[in-house]
Amino acid sequence: MTGKSVKAEGQPRRVLISVNPRAGARSGRPKVEKLAAHLRDCDFAVDVLDDIECVAQISEQSLRDGELRAVVAAGGDGTAALIANRTKPGTPIALLPLGTENLLSKYFGVSTDPLLVRETIDQGATVRLDAGRAGERIFLLMVGCGLDAEVVRRTHAMRTGHIHQLSYAKPLLDSIYRYQYPTIRVRYEGRNGSNETGEINAAWAFVVNLPRYAMGLSFAPQAVGTDGMLDVCTFRHGSLWRGLWYLGHVMAGRHPSLGDCTSARACRVRIEADADVPYQLDGDPGGFLPLDIEVLPQRLTMLVPADWARRHLPAQEAPRVR
Repeated sequence: MTGKSVKAEGQPRRVLISVNPRAGARSGRPKVEKLAAHLRDCDFAVDVLDDIECVAQISEQSLRDGELRAVVAAGGDGTAALIANRTKPGTPIALLPLGTENLLSKYFGVSTDPLLVRETIDQGATVRLDAGRAGERIFLLMVGCGLDAEVVRRTHAMRTGHIHQLSYAKPLLDSIYRYQYPTIRVRYEGRNGSNETGEINAAWAFVVNLPRYAMGLSFAPQAVGTDGMLDVCTFRHGSLWRGLWYLGHVMAGRHPSLGDCTSARACRVRIEADADVPYQLDGDPGGFLPLDIEVLPQRLTMLVPADWARRHLPAQEAPRVR
């Protein structure tokens, strides 16, 4: 993995903790308050905000003034994606995992302990990573089209509060019973300046920026967030039994060897279907196809644990730790 990593010297001292009141933050409020207290003990100026408009306005001004150390996403992957969508490029984002899956924090090895999160904000590494854009929305992890997106759509349609693992049970059973697996057409373009193009017909399609998915699955384990490319993974046939067959191979890491599985690397993707096929972005419902997707090289700025940066970045770019 390649990328940029810089340890801040004379770092800015303002931290905004962004709390999504719909994402189960009430139960995580004690951790938010502990993190704020730990940061203030280190002489950071801290604001806890539950209005994304305030987060966007204050972070923009603080970034312009050179005062912003981080905007902390206190929640799950959807909270982090919301902040990435509503803040300016270059805004450093840190994570306080409070959500259901927290795939992004698991990828970076971010602890749920507020004290360790404070250490990351104070002494961690700043890394620049790619993001994706699907329509007008930025995503950090992946796009899923097909049955998994239908489960996400149904789950959020039934939502009355904080989503937990059991929230997916009934939508999953309903989707298995009702989903018809329409054909999805995936058109992709390779690296900018190349003539590489392709088209894939499939029943399941995933476009991956970072190699994390629910339940520890990885549809594109080779994906990295600093290569200026997205990884496409598709499965040809649609049925419950085929899905279980594919799932077993994904769990074992053997799905690339399947004749039914087609992978590609792309900087732009268009996904279409003749029927109503939903898509999901980082575990949140996105809408229905068609969808245009493109990579945004180094769009995301993250504060991550320094040991993660040492393991994933070249030695010459590893951060210096105080």
